[in-house]
Amino acid sequence: MILASSRLLLCAALAALSIAAGCSRPEAAPEPVRAVRTMTIASESASGVLEYAGEVKARTESRVGFRVGGKIVRRNVELGDSVKAGQVLAQLDAQDLRLGQDAARAALAAAQINLDQATADVKRFRELEKQGFISAAELERHETSFKAAKAALDQARAQSSLQGNQAAYSALLADVPGVVTAVEAEPGMVVAAGTPVVRLAHDGPRDVVFAVPEDKVPLLRAAAAVQGALQVQLWSGGAALPATLRELSASADPVTRTFLAKADVGSAEVRLGQTATVLLALPRTGGTPLLPLAAVAESQGKTVVWLLDKTTLTVRPQPIAVSGADGNSVVVAAGLAPGQTIVTAGVHLLTPGQKVKLYAEPAAASASGAAR
Repeated sequence: MILASSRLLLCAALAALSIAAGCSRPEAAPEPVRAVRTMTIASESASGVLEYAGEVKARTESRVGFRVGGKIVRRNVELGDSVKAGQVLAQLDAQDLRLGQDAARAALAAAQINLDQATADVKRFRELEKQGFISAAELERHETSFKAAKAALDQARAQSSLQGNQAAYSALLADVPGVVTAVEAEPGMVVAAGTPVVRLAHDGPRDVVFAVPEDKVPLLRAAAAVQGALQVQLWSGGAALPATLRELSASADPVTRTFLAKADVGSAEVRLGQTATVLLALPRTGGTPLLPLAAVAESQGKTVVWLLDKTTLTVRPQPIAVSGADGNSVVVAAGLAPGQTIVTAGVHLLTPGQKVKLYAEPAAASASGAAR
């Protein structure tokens, strides 16, 4: 009886242990050891370069239009044509203008005849006044008519000259040599005075026009005073061209919120409309490391990199201060010291104190296995 009770108690204990073992949670799998790429911070100095897209434009570009209104009957130039000073760009229908010129000439002839008649009259009445046949008041009246006729002749002469100029304005002439960069009116159109017909880029110096963000304007002003800090690289190739900052807008564009700047490339051989990259060298600072962009991450609102402890092969975040960018690299102003090792790939998957291993290139790993 006692033996049976002992067996029952033993079975119950074993059953309870089995149930407890079945309800317990399995142990978590160990966190995998990640392979990371690293680099060692050097003590050499570095400087960043800012890049902005620009376009080659003429120093002076004017929108040329007729000084009188009318119907365009002919346009003598096309887009891209080179023109000389005095060359006819377009022609208006000048029939009405010539009629106005003829009317002004007729009015001038009539005014001349009236003046001749008034001159003869006043001369005759002066003789009569001397002889006492007319009063002084009558002579004064005729002298006034003479003065009015003379003034009418001057007016008619000025009007005739004006109408002659108006008729000459029916031909649109180029004031300076240049290149036609845009055509804004076609034959058959009726245009008002001053309406642009063509856009003319004057021959002479060329500028590279680009836009600068608001936060980079102080850097541009500072670099403009340094010789060689501003260069222009044409997208068509060739060596970078030295440039100087010629103009910087005082106010931002209301849409893009950027400031328009113009870089003078001097007498360099550039073509209108070429696309270029404006290179702005940042001031060089001693001991400033240049890191790949993939090595920088954000943690708790701060910019950090991950430092590697070579002894324990663990990582920890290190806050840094970034002063600029250079293509796919960033310039670090503070937070790192020469000789430190940082992770350059896979930084977004790391946690503080995590165990890592150094990444081995597949070719190197194969060679190592073959040697073994």
